[in-house]
Amino acid sequence: MTQVKPQDIKPVGFTVTPFPTNKRIQVVEVSKAVIDQYAEKIAHLPVQALEYKPFNRFYVADVLDSLCDYTLGAFLLGTLKDRETGAFLLKFVGAKDMHTDFYVQFATAISHLIGRPNFDAMSQKYYARFTVKNTDSSDSYLRKGDRRMEMHNDGTYVDEPTDYVLMMKMREENMVGGDSLIFHVDDWPDLDKFYNHPMAKKPITWEAPPSKNVSKTIEHAVFIENSPCGRPRMHFIDQFAKPKNREEGLYLYELGESLEAAPCTNVRVDVGDMIVVENHNWFHGRDKFTSHPDLLRELMRQRGQFVR
Repeated sequence: MTQVKPQDIKPVGFTVTPFPTNKRIQVVEVSKAVIDQYAEKIAHLPVQALEYKPFNRFYVADVLDSLCDYTLGAFLLGTLKDRETGAFLLKFVGAKDMHTDFYVQFATAISHLIGRPNFDAMSQKYYARFTVKNTDSSDSYLRKGDRRMEMHNDGTYVDEPTDYVLMMKMREENMVGGDSLIFHVDDWPDLDKFYNHPMAKKPITWEAPPSKNVSKTIEHAVFIENSPCGRPRMHFIDQFAKPKNREEGLYLYELGESLEAAPCTNVRVDVGDMIVVENHNWFHGRDKFTSHPDLLRELMRQRGQFVR
């Protein structure tokens, strides 16, 4: 079955514009009419019904897609699978006026239009909600607002595909800074240098900290050799790599330093918005926040695999 190119799809119920500072990123805005109808049609399925019965998640996805004459799902999936784009910032009219349960219901529809979320061991659900505050004592950089979260790919420490990552902003208080940072692997100036390095295809050990609730270690190379177009794809996060010797350690150190020096795009994600990226063609991270004693941000994450 031939994949429809996103540029050949005529949007119904949503608009598409390129992100101002990076034309790879598509800005998608769903109309108020679609949102109002969607909220009405899925009102009988609260979040608990989505958590307990997985088939309900595909139902709400179909409801949303049908309201867009089945153009939304095709456009979003096509955008992610197109290496020249591979990312979208999704908004909907009236987002700030909706409650957080609706955010879960809406994001669930989006994630099931593009694939199927993996089980999130940290939350024990198909999605995870977590907060960032001014101070933090956890064992990873996920919740630490006082520093930049380095550029990385997700799913490095699990043994199932992580084709896409969805990140939605649920709440925000006393926030300055903390923008999402993303950049495409093809825009990395040092890509060829690290891809052609002797260590590039050798397995590295990856292990998550206790908070992730994943106890086993995984081995895989930093570069993935399964791109349909033959171009390099990435599977890297600096914090969870466990180098076995100096050669591995220096390669990972230099690679991480290069990623941090690479030009990235700052994306402001407002409450109710979500950014979704193809996980192996895009790196993502987060800028640091300006300190405030009552700083609070709540985020939702869904990450999973393409199923069509």
